[in-house]
Formats: sequence, structure tokens, C-alpha cells
Amino acid sequence: MLLNVSYNNKEITKKLDEAVGRPFTLRERMALDGIGSPKLYIVDSSIEIQNLLILDNNINTCTIELRPKGIIIRFRALLETFGLVVPYYKFTLYKTDFGLYTIYRDQYFIKIKSDTKAVQKFFTKLLGHRADNAPTNIEDI
Repeated sequence: MLLNVSYNNKEITKKLDEAVGRPFTLRERMALDGIGSPKLYIVDSSIEIQNLLILDNNINTCTIELRPKGIIIRFRALLETFGLVVPYYKFTLYKTDFGLYTIYRDQYFIKIKSDTKAVQKFFTKLLGHRADNAPTNIEDI
């Protein structure tokens, strides 16, 4: 689900909370050593996201926020902030070449370049958190 999250709108906040859960409390953020990623550079994306990114001439960057039931990928286009909401049951992560990660959700995808250890540490934390909080698969029963 791709949403404009620039403004404080109760309907959008409700959609976010239903899809990926309410934000972590301060105590939970401290226990996780933070819930936000460093700045990530977007290399490629799906056509819907690409149409938003080409509207301005800035460098295409994004950040990822952890939530209890998923993640929110935030990026800016034309002074607006957009969020790609990805619940863990629709989350797919591929590590392609050295330092390239691709995040998929249904028809949306974002390919991210990561060349620092902090980004790799964040993705390790993300995958660990997903493993702890993802719903049980039928094969696990």
C-alpha cells in the first residue's frame, strides 16, 4: 500500500496502525537499539514509485521504519513524503549483487544500494525481528 504520509491524517494513521501495528514505545526502541535505518539510496523501483521519484531532481533516498507487524519505507518526492507499507506476511527481501537489496510487496519493489556496515547490520536486525514476529506458517505446525 503506497500512501502519502506528509500530513497528520487520522484515516491514514488508522490504516498504518492496522497494517503494520502501532509505533514502538520508547522502551522498546531502546531495547531494539533503534527502529530506523540509515539513509538508503534507491537504485531502481516499480513503475508507480518511479513515477513519483522522477518528479524532482533530488537524489532518490529512503529510510525504513520497523513496526511490530511490518515496515514502512519512506521516501520524498516534490516536498511530499510517501510511505510504502509492507506487512511481514507480504515482505520479501532479496540480496542480489554486492550491496544491493530488493524489497518486494505485491506489485511494488524498491532496489536499495547499501555500501556500509550499518546498513547491513540494520537488515540483519530487520530479518531477525521479522522471524520473531511473523505469523506461523502452516509448514511449522
